[in-house]
Amino acid sequence: MENKIKEIFRRFEEITDLMARPEVLQNQAQYRELAKEYSELQPVVAKGKEYLRVLSHLEEDREILKGHDASLKELVKDELEELETREKELVEELKLMLLPRDPNDNKNAIVEIRAGTGGDEAALFAGDLFRMYLKYAEKRGWKSEVLSTSPIDLGGFKEIIFQLSGDNVYGRMKFESGVHRVQRVPVTETQGRIHTSAATVAVLPEAEEIDLEINFNDLRIDTYRASGAGGQHVNKVETAIRITHLPTGLVVTCQDEKSQFKNKEKALKILRSRLLALKEAEMESEIAEKRRSMVSTGDRSAKIRTYNFPQGRVTDHRINLTLYRLDEIMAGEIDELIDALLLAHNTELLQKSHQK
Repeated sequence: MENKIKEIFRRFEEITDLMARPEVLQNQAQYRELAKEYSELQPVVAKGKEYLRVLSHLEEDREILKGHDASLKELVKDELEELETREKELVEELKLMLLPRDPNDNKNAIVEIRAGTGGDEAALFAGDLFRMYLKYAEKRGWKSEVLSTSPIDLGGFKEIIFQLSGDNVYGRMKFESGVHRVQRVPVTETQGRIHTSAATVAVLPEAEEIDLEINFNDLRIDTYRASGAGGQHVNKVETAIRITHLPTGLVVTCQDEKSQFKNKEKALKILRSRLLALKEAEMESEIAEKRRSMVSTGDRSAKIRTYNFPQGRVTDHRINLTLYRLDEIMAGEIDELIDALLLAHNTELLQKSHQK
């Protein structure tokens, strides 16, 4: 650990020096990359300095214990115990900080919610999930933008795709991918019976042009008239866009904007992120497995989380966590769930690193 910390100190000094050079200051892309690495290393450097201070004090105290001064030995005994405990704590904290980061964590996210099993009730629940994530984004100071919707008359969505932008968005949202199950009495139910429905959530890192360049020769772009919930909403001009990526067969449609150009822009944003996810899936089988679970058909048996309204509880089945605060969670208070999932994920990574 000591050698690793010293390597990080060297890199941190190197970055600090590079960021002060005039040629780097003039190169915005290079400066941004270095600034990002600098901010990531800063907390590790601070923790590393504390770790080296503790090691230094431990060495001093152990030297005193080798000596002949009984009164000094008595003084350092308690301190030595505290320092040894703190050293172990710092090693674990540093191991956690030095775990390989997902390079996509700092990216914005494209979130796709689709109604699964359950008809209109599933579409209404998809709308509830969408509003939950919007409220959560607001609490974290993230920006949101709806990219594509397929609403139903009752107020829910067969499908809704939106973008969340801000700090560490994908890093926190990625664990929301999967099948979300709801148990409640639907508004359409006259007998008061509890129904079980489902909606799927897929969270993709937003792909920027530098991540993935699209060859426009690979695209078929069709325009058509947008359709709405009622006659007054039907567009008489062909502003809706359908983009087909010929090599993969991926199809993206967008009709929410009145401008054909804006619909095309949004459709390309969704397509780019889906293609990036596909590319990563091909590169790594683990990501491929993750992607398959993300775009599940919405079968209730593949659930990751259950929202039980009669009992006021939410259960995350991946970590066996149950919280009896459903109203707060639906109002966007999902940090406790996400923090628990992050902790479980990092603990698993730590265990793997110990086995190596």
